[in-house]
Amino acid sequence: MIRANLSTRPFYNERLVHFWLIAVGLAVLAATAFNASRVLRYSRSDTRLATQASSDESRAADLRRQAARLRASVDPRQVDFAAADARQANDLIDRRTFSWTELFNRFETTLPDDVRIASVKPRLDRERGILLTINVLAKTVEDVSTFIENLEQTGAFTNIRPADERTDESGLLTSSLEAVYVPTAGKPAIRSGGRR
Repeated sequence: MIRANLSTRPFYNERLVHFWLIAVGLAVLAATAFNASRVLRYSRSDTRLATQASSDESRAADLRRQAARLRASVDPRQVDFAAADARQANDLIDRRTFSWTELFNRFETTLPDDVRIASVKPRLDRERGILLTINVLAKTVEDVSTFIENLEQTGAFTNIRPADERTDESGLLTSSLEAVYVPTAGKPAIRSGGRR
């Protein structure tokens, strides 16, 4: 058995160890630089956002003070006068959009032969729109019912209900109908019992 060391100096792989230590050191250095740049960037962003939030809060407080000042300077009577003027203007616009020709054309296409219209009275209702009171003369209750069905099928008349019915001295049935009229609804269909 040989006891002598044949190499004068034992071989160690020092270069590989040094290479890995340098690589790890560079990775740690790069991560540290990246983290430091992010900290600086977020710190600047946080400072800028805090400054902007502070200025926004002061501007909001100023706007609230201005709004309170303006509310205090508004005269409630002026608001009421303006609202009354707006209502009056809306009523005038609604009246202008009401077409008697369109209404009577609808009646002409839906009126049975044995029913006559004695009077029509429109009025404006804030919630329901145009309300019509239609006074008709008919021979029978069935004729009035046919007229009501024809009106409902046009789509322009809703909530039709008889308000008053009586027979006059000549034996004709006088019926007062109330209905909501929507002039913008589709054209009325011509019924078989209606006029053409």
